[in-house]
Amino acid sequence: MSKLIILVTGQVYGPASGWHALQFTQAALAAGEQIHCVFFFRNGVTQSNALVCPASDETDLLREWQKIADQYHVPLINCVSAAWRRGIMSAADAKENGHSSHNLAEPFVMGGLGELVTGIEQADRMVSF
Repeated sequence: MSKLIILVTGQVYGPASGWHALQFTQAALAAGEQIHCVFFFRNGVTQSNALVCPASDETDLLREWQKIADQYHVPLINCVSAAWRRGIMSAADAKENGHSSHNLAEPFVMGGLGELVTGIEQADRMVSF
């Protein structure tokens, strides 16, 4: 069994990289792999937008990430700088920056690139999508 960190850079409903990251993560967990965390960077932070509403015939990627976090206790970490640039705010960040609302879905949390580097150091390998 190896310890993985998953890096997601693809937007929620754009190119299929977000979908592939989800499928890989589900398969790795089913195979008994340990996931240190899933780190969302660049357009990948859009995976955490609580206001995303997919069509009824599409997979709800947000809900699937939430299931992974709940079932396997995998941390879902957004790069805070990338998130802010794309209009994704936690409640605390919105309050601190004078915004009246937030849209970061639970259990996603904001973090920095330092957390990605620490995760890479602690993991056996990183898989990027």
